[in-house]
Amino acid sequence: MSTIEEAVALKEKGNQAVKEKDWPSALEYYTKAIDLNDKEASFYSNRAQAYYRRAVANTAILRHDQALRDWKIVVKKNPNDKVAKAQCDACQKTVKRDAFIKAIEVADAPSAAEGLDIEHMEVEASYDGVRLENEMTEEFIKDMVQRFKDGKKIHRKYVFQIILTVKDIVYNEPTMPEVELEQGQQLTVCGDTHGQFFDLMEIFRLNGHPSATHSYLFNGDFVDRGSWSTEIALTLYAYKWLYPTRFWLNRGNHETDDMNRMYGFEGECKAKYNERVFKLFSESFSALPLATLIGKKYLTLHGGLFSDDKTSLDDIRKLDRHKQRQPGQSGLMMEMLWTDPQPQPGRGPSKRGVGLQFGPDVTKRFCEANGLDAVIRSHEVRMEGYEVEHDGRCVTAPKYCDTTENKGAYINIGPEYKLDYHKFDAVPHPNIKPMAYANQGLMSMM
Repeated sequence: MSTIEEAVALKEKGNQAVKEKDWPSALEYYTKAIDLNDKEASFYSNRAQAYYRRAVANTAILRHDQALRDWKIVVKKNPNDKVAKAQCDACQKTVKRDAFIKAIEVADAPSAAEGLDIEHMEVEASYDGVRLENEMTEEFIKDMVQRFKDGKKIHRKYVFQIILTVKDIVYNEPTMPEVELEQGQQLTVCGDTHGQFFDLMEIFRLNGHPSATHSYLFNGDFVDRGSWSTEIALTLYAYKWLYPTRFWLNRGNHETDDMNRMYGFEGECKAKYNERVFKLFSESFSALPLATLIGKKYLTLHGGLFSDDKTSLDDIRKLDRHKQRQPGQSGLMMEMLWTDPQPQPGRGPSKRGVGLQFGPDVTKRFCEANGLDAVIRSHEVRMEGYEVEHDGRCVTAPKYCDTTENKGAYINIGPEYKLDYHKFDAVPHPNIKPMAYANQGLMSMM
């Protein structure tokens, strides 16, 4: 093989690495191709695109320091690229902001509830909604939901009450609640709602509202992306207060501070209520359970399985989630929130850049070792609403309407513990674009 042919072969390997979103390998192959033939312009343009795409990928997963390095390279190589320059500037501001936040963080910072005198907070006589006392009621939820449909808010006092009450409820739950279904009961599992309030209302219209005999489990990513995240969170929290042992909430990777700053929830809280509301939501998110075990048959968690085959249900039970508010870039909590299945056996690098991918053999070993029928997860788009993978042992049932035009799906489970899948389409909503409250400087490339 000639030097030129070898360079072309390396370029093709780089192209394949790009398809697999393996940016380090792509850059390595293109650089080696350039070393062999520095006269071929396409090698340089391909490498520049790889830097560009890696910068976008690192921005999406909030590795801003790494993203900034790539944006600077892109701008240096192509100083006339105005979009890249804008992205570089926005990323630099975010890096400075993150450094500032880290510098002022206190390890045992007081709760945002400190000094909040809810008991003596006045609700003005002009407030035209149902009043909330010391117990949640169906009447209050019905009125609140209608207010949200009409583009109204609830009083800030009630927002504080709901968040703080639910924070206490979920804090005292185990890291993995274990749910058994009695005769006459049904549990519905729902994936990512992502601020799609009107689609949540469609689920309740089609499938019935939460009740003493109809439980729900929402499997993370309640907020961000969609522009009704506060409405979603408050509705789910109100039902959690009303039915604390019949309504379940798992944490997702978007119930985290970094994601909320990027993808809109922080901005929405500030726009609709105030910064304190976001901080209280943040505290409550860090208290949420990380998984739910249904009938000892189905482990339900937002992301997926683990980097170590020895990880068991007991490891989840023993995990003290209260010691670690945010999942970070490694460890058991991160894997529970971020990992994804892959069709090939074994484990591989994550296409997201965070976590890993796990194959059908990994799922089979985990289910057999822990006596499970399957793992139920969310976290990814499935255009037909859900997908049964890994020989039936891995079920993905997300909800991403309004950004990818996929169908939604939910799973009904009765006392026999059979999975009954239901698909539905997105419904019309007011003309507010997705991620209206997101960090627009960095989101323009997402």
